[in-house]
Amino acid sequence: MKTAGVRSKETGTVGRVEAQIELSNPSKPELKPVVVRALVDTGAMTICIPEHVAVQLQLPEIDKREVTTADERSHVVPYVGPIQIRFENRTCFTGAIVLGDSVLLGAVPMEDMDLVVSPSRRTITVNPRSPNIPSALVK
Repeated sequence: MKTAGVRSKETGTVGRVEAQIELSNPSKPELKPVVVRALVDTGAMTICIPEHVAVQLQLPEIDKREVTTADERSHVVPYVGPIQIRFENRTCFTGAIVLGDSVLLGAVPMEDMDLVVSPSRRTITVNPRSPNIPSALVK
């Protein structure tokens, strides 16, 4: 996995890119959404959530998925959903991999919501070329 990072001019170190996102179960609107701090990983394809988030949102297991982690090991993990992701004025619906102890936001939901990495703020932001509504290339 390739995590988006920001290199500091002063120290030369790479900083983490994180974002506050809201997760919910669109099949159970009576459940309160969960607001989490997510690590932004531009090398990951989807969203990964810890088991406690899947349980809290009562997300049913749809399937199993085989994933390869940064240490090059393969794991068979639950795939749950649907899950709704919100960031600022953007939203998308997807499935989620249940893995790890924190939320990891990958490239596909970011593309779906038309989000870009903001290195100076160490976060993500809506695409400044389409601030009011997400745009997508579909040709």
